[in-house]
Amino acid sequence: MERSLESGNMSRVQEFVLLGLSARLGMRGVLFAVFLTLYLLTLLENTLIVCLICSHSELRKPMYFFLGNLSCLEMCYVSVTMPSLLVGLWTGPFHISFTACMTQLFFFISLICTECTLLTSMAYDRYVAICRPLHYPLLMRPQVCLGLAMTSWLGGLLVSVVKTSCIASLSYCGPNVLNHFFCDVSPLLNLSCTHVALTEMVDFISAIVILWGSLLVAIASYVAIGRAVFRMSSAAARHKAFSTCASHLVVVGIFYAATLFIYARPSRIEAMDLNKVLSVIYTVVTPMCNPVIYCLRNREVQAAFRRTLYWFRG
Repeated sequence: MERSLESGNMSRVQEFVLLGLSARLGMRGVLFAVFLTLYLLTLLENTLIVCLICSHSELRKPMYFFLGNLSCLEMCYVSVTMPSLLVGLWTGPFHISFTACMTQLFFFISLICTECTLLTSMAYDRYVAICRPLHYPLLMRPQVCLGLAMTSWLGGLLVSVVKTSCIASLSYCGPNVLNHFFCDVSPLLNLSCTHVALTEMVDFISAIVILWGSLLVAIASYVAIGRAVFRMSSAAARHKAFSTCASHLVVVGIFYAATLFIYARPSRIEAMDLNKVLSVIYTVVTPMCNPVIYCLRNREVQAAFRRTLYWFRG
């Protein structure tokens, strides 16, 4: 046994092979065009949101501050996973170095953890706005908003440092084929030739704390919001409050349904095609839909966009 481990350590893999999203040659060209379009559209939408929020003073409110952070995160998020997805569709299975794989994993974990806590901060913002409107200027003053955003970003980095360090310290003796379109936790653990119980435990506990913890806070916020909305005497006020929160609930539901299925369980499982499909939902579909659901249907954002168009025309 010791001899086999020594042999494994001596032949540690220096690169991985990503099988990509699809192995069917006839489908890869069509999927490449579709996902490239989605990628460019996602970057355009989120860049537009950030520019509008930064250039219009009426959008400098806590809600839009968090939406601006979310748009920045989505641009980073989609740029971590989409290039390798596109390369896989263009060339088929391709090689990625060990260092590049761990770098991609680091940024992916950091951004997904940041998104979880950022969505929770947005739920808290809506809770204060609807349930405690008189205290809103105090509870959501700029210092508090900045603190919540920085906690989200720095917390994601901290969790990622711990998880990526654990995974990178494992030995990978071969085979080195990842049945995925980017370097993800579960496929990497499946390839490790050393004991991964501790790494699995760290991954599982962090997923429970980050995903379930942030989801429970968001659910508690919206339960309180629901009670407050149903107690409102005005139908117009109820409709306005519900329309403000409904978009956030849609995004939270889609995002957490996919991520909890994949990550909030012991990670040493076989990487299935279903996992890749679910990964597409929260790495591609959600970043593209968020600007439309959150901002581009919002009247204040639409008004700011129209003024920007008039300014360019005039």
